Amino acid sequence: MDPYLWIKTLHVVAVISWMAAMLYLPRLFVYHAGAAAGSELSETFKVMERRLLRGIATPAMIVSWIAGLLLVWKGGWMTAGWLHGKLLFVVILSGIHGMLARFTRDFANDRNRKTAKFYRVLNEVPAVLMLAIVALVIIKPF
Repeated sequence: MDPYLWIKTLHVVAVISWMAAMLYLPRLFVYHAGAAAGSELSETFKVMERRLLRGIATPAMIVSWIAGLLLVWKGGWMTAGWLHGKLLFVVILSGIHGMLARFTRDFANDRNRKTAKFYRVLNEVPAVLMLAIVALVIIKPF
């Protein structure tokens, strides 16, 4: 059995998990932004957001990075131009992850200052980045 294929499998599963969380967390923020601070609904959203971030999004991001870097190393992809583009988008996606973590803390402390519309727009950013990343990996344009 080829270890590269097992690492690739782990990477794909981790990325799917990470993206699911990255697409769902801002959607939770859309609804949470409309809930009154301290309300039962707000407290429920806090638990959901914290569990999604800590239990799924962050571990999946870490596994995605580790498995992805192992694939780069084992596959000899270091000089591939498409990989450099992909890594740029993955770094940006990781930065968005950090922003979502900050927004989760803001909601947890009843300090949200953003509107539901802001979170609706933000919800599209991971999807666009995902499209760019997948296109680079599949098409390998350069």
